[in-house]
Parts: sequence; C-alpha cells; structure tokens
Amino acid sequence: MFKNVFGSGFLVRTAHVVLTWVVTLILFLHDTELRKQEERDQLVQPVLFVLLVLMSVLLYFAVSLMDPGFILSDDRDLQFMLGVTEEQQDMIPPSTKSLRQRRCGHCLLQQPMRSKHCQTCQHCVRRYDHHCPWIENCVGERNHRWFVLYLAVQLLVLLWGLHIAWTGFGPAPSWRPWLRTNGALLAVAVLLALLALVVLLLLGSHLYLVSLNTTTWEFMSRHRISYLKHCGADENPFDRGTLRNLWGFFCVWGTVVWEQVYFREGSNQV
Repeated sequence: MFKNVFGSGFLVRTAHVVLTWVVTLILFLHDTELRKQEERDQLVQPVLFVLLVLMSVLLYFAVSLMDPGFILSDDRDLQFMLGVTEEQQDMIPPSTKSLRQRRCGHCLLQQPMRSKHCQTCQHCVRRYDHHCPWIENCVGERNHRWFVLYLAVQLLVLLWGLHIAWTGFGPAPSWRPWLRTNGALLAVAVLLALLALVVLLLLGSHLYLVSLNTTTWEFMSRHRISYLKHCGADENPFDRGTLRNLWGFFCVWGTVVWEQVYFREGSNQV
C-alpha cells in the first residue's frame, strides 16, 4: 500500500521535512509570541502548534508514500460482475458515449474509466487527478481525500506560523538594524505567506472540483478524453449533486466503478 520512503522522491521529501522543522525552530528561537508563552510556562499553544506541524508532516508522508490507485492487473471480469456486458456496450451507437475499456499503450493493461497512465510513476492510476511534484506521487482514487485533508492542515499551519512570525518583529531606529535583527524572521514570514497563498489556491480548486465530481485532468483535458469529449460543455456524467459528491468523496470508501455510473447516465439520455 505504501512506497519505499527511500525510493523516488527521497530528496524532495527530505527537503520538505527539513524546511518544515527549520522554520518551526526559527519561530521558537526568535522573540515571538510562541517563545514568550514557552518562557512563561504557558505551553498549551506551543504544544498545539508543534502537534499540528507534526500532523502536517505525517499527512505529507501518507499522501506521498501511499498507493494512489495503481492498476497492476486487468479486471477481466469486472464488467460482467457489474452487469455491464459487452452486449450492452454494443447496443450503444458509435456516435454516443462508449464504455469500452481501452488498453494502455505503455503498461498494456486495460484502463478503467477515469484512469490515466502517469509517465512519471510508470503506472495507470484509478480516478487520476494529477501528478504532484510536491509529494512526488500521483493523486488518485486512494489518496485524493488524504491529499485534500493534508492541504487543509498545511494551510492552518502556514497561517498560524505567519501570525507567530508577525508577533516577533521588534522595533529599531532605522531599517538596517531592523533588518539585521528581523531578517531571518522576515524571510520566514515571506516564505509562509507565499506558501499559504499557493496552498489556499490548491485547496480551493480541489474542493471546487470535488463538489462537481470531476478531476484536474478531466477539467483541463476534457476535449481530449474519449468519454467526455462527446458531452456538452456543462454536462458531467459523474455529477450527482454537490452534497452527494462531497459525501461520496470524503465518506465513501472503496473502489467506485465509474463505468456503471456512466452507463446509467447514458441510458437515461439515449
């Protein structure tokens, strides 16, 4: 279920962890609110902050090392178990949506609907969303909800860290001594602000796409995807309404057979 921590992406993961704890250490070493509370033995907020940082690191490793939904073998009997037979597929005219699985030209396995081959991971991934260089892993069916949760926790850490850094800036008679005193803290604050903006945009875009039951790949490449290019501009065969989409994404575990969902939608429209 998990990849080797020392495998591909080891340097990226190491850099992420080192940067996280270096920034945390700087926030504790400077005259910030966090350090003042620690000196007064008011440890609730410092401990909570460290625990939140630790949670973000653990979630980062979880989504980075987790199997995103790699397809390792053909599901030869999948369609018959679900009642979607070749005869039913042949009843659909060629001009309408086709449910026939295609074989990947790279790994030579049958691709279930909404899956895509990742050139970086060298595997087809179920409900492929995108390959994220930040975690050095694909975001797919098995780790997408954890990726969104990681973004939410990371955003909390960044915003809280930015607030802590702001409380550490001290006065100075001119900008040069101020910069000497607060230079490291200023660099941390700028870094946290930029990362918070990036994570906020990522989290917002993923929550929006999840509410529509679509993926980043489907949203960006709709015109090139065989099962979507025949749909209208505002048509999404997987959309079941915002609340059901969010419930299905966060609360329903297990593999969803999208061919069955798509076939039902197609039957209603034919």
